[in-house]
Amino acid sequence: MAGILTDLSHLRVVPVVQLDDSAAAPRLGEALQHGGLPVVEVTFRTAAAAAAIRQLRRHCRDVLVGAGTVLTPTMVDVAIEAGAAFVVTPGFNQAVVDHCRRRQIPIIPGVNSPTGVEQGLANGLALLKFFPAVASGGLAMLKALGGPYGEVSFMPTGGITADTAPGWLAQPNVAAIGGTWIAPAADISAGDFSVIAERAAQAAAIGSTVTIS
Repeated sequence: MAGILTDLSHLRVVPVVQLDDSAAAPRLGEALQHGGLPVVEVTFRTAAAAAAIRQLRRHCRDVLVGAGTVLTPTMVDVAIEAGAAFVVTPGFNQAVVDHCRRRQIPIIPGVNSPTGVEQGLANGLALLKFFPAVASGGLAMLKALGGPYGEVSFMPTGGITADTAPGWLAQPNVAAIGGTWIAPAADISAGDFSVIAERAAQAAAIGSTVTIS
């Protein structure tokens, strides 16, 4: 887990994507690399997710690939077999956390309350997803959680945009943010990978220039 925390803290922004066709995965990976943001969370919201992860691992070996929206232990197994390097969940599911630990794959479970954070701490997790970030109280809630839980880092995801990203990244308890604005499903389907590369470059620049306050 420490390795993934270090990697994400360095990258700072994680594109969260939904792929309807796994054949588009290599071009997506190349676009993210070209933009200087070699990381992606492929959500298991479509039947193409596992195949897309396989394609990314096969053709874009320098891209850090995670599996998102993982809801069951079986989905954990599918993600691992596809080649995912880490797992992200929308909520805190103890069965999924336990299975990830048995399979020795890093997991970033979603929380949005002190109770969820304490579940994470009880499981020895130092990096948690704050989700849905904006709907769960936004920056005010994140700052409030930083008070009693200073040892926890968060990856806020949900409702964050290019305009609001700097504010999130400036928080001392934010390791990285997740964003769907970089590679929306519509742009992937339309083959607009040059636009995705430009957004990735902009996101990478934001991540590298924002100063933690």
